[in-house]
Amino acid sequence: MSLRLDHLVVLVFDLDEAVADYRKLGFTVQIGGDHPDGITHNALVAFADGSYLELIAFRRPAPDRRWWRVGQSIGEGLVDMALLPADTAGAVGQAAARGLVYDGPTPGGRTRPDGGRLAWTVARPRSFDLPFLCGDVTPRAERVPAGAATIHPNGALGIASVTIAVADMATSLARWRALLGTEGPPAEIVTVAGLGQVIATLAVGASRIVLVSTSDARGPAGEAIARHVAARGEGPYAVGFGGPAGTGERARSNRLAAHGLRFEWVDDPAAPAVARPPTDAVA
Repeated sequence: MSLRLDHLVVLVFDLDEAVADYRKLGFTVQIGGDHPDGITHNALVAFADGSYLELIAFRRPAPDRRWWRVGQSIGEGLVDMALLPADTAGAVGQAAARGLVYDGPTPGGRTRPDGGRLAWTVARPRSFDLPFLCGDVTPRAERVPAGAATIHPNGALGIASVTIAVADMATSLARWRALLGTEGPPAEIVTVAGLGQVIATLAVGASRIVLVSTSDARGPAGEAIARHVAARGEGPYAVGFGGPAGTGERARSNRLAAHGLRFEWVDDPAAPAVARPPTDAVA
């Protein structure tokens, strides 16, 4: 099946505050709007590679929602990720044929600030080491900002990698292989020299998925992964933003300003130079 990275979900407690903080970090942020149930609203950080960050906040308590429960027990941060299928029902069927169960598709949507109504379908996995699927009904161009909205003063061009914290490497790798099928190169499994940490990487479109597991935890990095899975459960752990060479020297990861999001920079020497704000504006 054809799947690529659609977006990452970052839970925040106060959307207005998060929008202001992400703009201080040098990201261009667009207000997304309200979801039909009135429980959540969002803002988007869209990138030139077609992916985006969704900053999502709850307007009222929702104890039946996993994202709400995570926020109440652990706090803000990266809570989920979505891949984009050409056909959600078709992708669910193909995954099922390889022994992987997704629930759905079910309808979803959002009302933009200009009144435009968006519609999509969602399918969710039974285990949180996997992404959910989000396929458009209305044109994706109406859901995801383009043009000037994808130009960021800090130089971010896209989501180069997503690190997924999992409990068992073999189990999660088998699930990801079942989801992606035979498309793309096989997973690469390596031991990080000096850390003893085993990782597996898979290509999903232009992005890389990096699996790290508690079963292979070694040293401080492994201990951090183990603590994360024990507290928050399996799922997305951190993001690597792609940008021009030197971007990482100007815009360091700041989890407090980013409302719990762990991020690093992957410099691309071939990327065009962009104007960036002073260092203190992207702390």
